[in-house]
Amino acid sequence: MAARASWKGHLRVGDLACAVGLYTAVSSSDRLSFNIINRRTGHRVERQFVDSETGKPVERDDQVKGYQLENGEYIVIEGDEIAEIMPESDKLLNIKAFIAYDDIDKLYFDRPYYLSPVDAHDEEALSLIARGMRDGKVAALAEAVLFRRNRPLLIRPHDDCIVATMLNFDYEVRSADTVFKDIPDIKFDKEMLELAGHIIGTKHGSFEPSEYKDRYEAALVELVKAKIEGRALPKKKPLQERKVVDLMEALRQSAKMGGKPPAKKTPARSDSRGMKAS
Repeated sequence: MAARASWKGHLRVGDLACAVGLYTAVSSSDRLSFNIINRRTGHRVERQFVDSETGKPVERDDQVKGYQLENGEYIVIEGDEIAEIMPESDKLLNIKAFIAYDDIDKLYFDRPYYLSPVDAHDEEALSLIARGMRDGKVAALAEAVLFRRNRPLLIRPHDDCIVATMLNFDYEVRSADTVFKDIPDIKFDKEMLELAGHIIGTKHGSFEPSEYKDRYEAALVELVKAKIEGRALPKKKPLQERKVVDLMEALRQSAKMGGKPPAKKTPARSDSRGMKAS
């Protein structure tokens, strides 16, 4: 089945424009999904909203959004009031500026989409824009009204395609100071830094997405298969307790496992019985 565009409109750079579509680059639709059922009857359970005070069901027409005040009361926001403040969608993905790709902190990256021409006659214009960005080693900052909200995006060439990554707003990205402000500036001696550097060097590699498997999803699938076939799953082995060790000793042990040659030792003396002294 051909992919369906999540959004269609026009990409514009100055006077140059072409019809494009956004196609989701990540999806959870292939994950195993469950329904909630009644254990006693085996029937599917339906969700129902009830009044927190009376316990009575609330019909859909009586459900409205509310903002809670400090005194516990609510300001009611009607659906038509929200519709009035929604930005008008002109179906335009407007490029604001070209920047170096590394100029944006990846913390601002949200959801990626493939950006593709809608019609064959738009391929040339989009390819020209992509080629210009690739040659200039830049990405494009753009803005559009997507899914009823104005959203910033980063557009960049990626292999043989173009990716438009939706960006988080500044207020959505938490400051690192809220987490790291109490961590002191720790000083390490030369030996510890050398051992840590060696461990990192022995673990040097590259990211291969296919090597990382969703073990939880695979276990869920296996559980469902076992239920269907009427067999039991093997019991999980309990996790072994790890002893708390000194940081320096942990580094030395990790370095040995990583292939660091052991330090040279002075030959042990033999006692009068021909045995090595401990």
